[in-house]
Amino acid sequence: MKSNKSFTKRLKVSKNGKITARKPGQNHFNAKESRRAQMNKKRAAHIHMSNKAVARFLP
Repeated sequence: MKSNKSFTKRLKVSKNGKITARKPGQNHFNAKESRRAQMNKKRAAHIHMSNKAVARFLP
């Protein structure tokens, strides 16, 4: 099975094996947001995936 390369490039595996990625839809339409909300959007979030999904997205 092919891995989904476009999504795989957005993922990072931490030292302890956790998968992190930015939440989608954070790049524009932020002018109305408070500064605190804008900064919170820049943070990476941990992604919880099943073993089947990990096998699909990470080679």
